[in-house]
Amino acid sequence: MTDANVQRASQLDTATLSDALDRHGLNGQCYKIKPRSSDFRMTGRAWTLLYGPAGSVPGTVGDYIDDVAPGSVIVLDNGGRDNATVWGDILTEIAHRKGIAGTVIDGINRDVSLCLELGYPIYSRDHWMRTGKDRVQVETTGTPVNIGDVRVCPGDLMRGDADGVVVIPQDRENEVLDAAEAIQAAEDAIRQSVREGMSLRQAREKHRYHQLQTRT
Repeated sequence: MTDANVQRASQLDTATLSDALDRHGLNGQCYKIKPRSSDFRMTGRAWTLLYGPAGSVPGTVGDYIDDVAPGSVIVLDNGGRDNATVWGDILTEIAHRKGIAGTVIDGINRDVSLCLELGYPIYSRDHWMRTGKDRVQVETTGTPVNIGDVRVCPGDLMRGDADGVVVIPQDRENEVLDAAEAIQAAEDAIRQSVREGMSLRQAREKHRYHQLQTRT
């Protein structure tokens, strides 16, 4: 079944969605979470997982992949840790084969070359080669997590592009998407007016540019 709001979000860039989130007073911009390639694009519903430090008998790190539905965005909260990875080439290959939309990590990943080769979108704080095995373990799945100082709940709408990742809360997504589409239409109209000879100042005044992101 087609998810209409996933489709709508896929037509909007993160900058426009960020402005729409600001308009509604929502914190949805994932701080310092960046794509491993500026070519990556990703849209889907959040499938969430929380990691914690490994216990004396370490738990699993990646077996959860079997439970993730195609089209989902895997959202991994590793507490921003940069000393151990929680994603590598095996997970990339399986996720790509399953048709998962992408992976977002508050932490780091490794094996960047394969995600670039396959075009599988990964967004994280950085990349490094050191494994998370015996260093972190899965605490829970399907619960709210923190990604770049943003609360992400299962089913929230995720959008990623070259500028980063935004999260739209599921219970606010219609109003945020409506605002983003209005902002996009106004900005397109401004560009067209300038192409037709109007000054940027005049075009912005005509299309109420300075009110576009004003909080409602």
